Amino acid sequence: MMEKLSDSPITVSQLAEPFGITLAAVVQHLQVLEECGLAQTEKHGRVRTCRIQPASLQVAAQWIADRKSLWELRLDKLGELLAEPEQTPAEDPEPEWLG
Repeated sequence: MMEKLSDSPITVSQLAEPFGITLAAVVQHLQVLEECGLAQTEKHGRVRTCRIQPASLQVAAQWIADRKSLWELRLDKLGELLAEPEQTPAEDPEPEWLG
């Protein structure tokens, strides 16, 4: 839905077309997006038009970027650990009484 909304303002009916779900289901999804500040809807007569709220996407993009940096560091450390040569346990010397 977000992809479809990012093109241009669109009616709820147009938004529902490619998804094969009811208008009521689309409205429920839109309500969640509105509550999160990701979308905005306006009603003109009997037609409800929706659009994306680009400013709130910046907040989401920053949140993702922050987590991406953290995970890149963690994965880099994992890569370093995996690249280290495998250490074999030191062989136990044969006990003197067996010698």
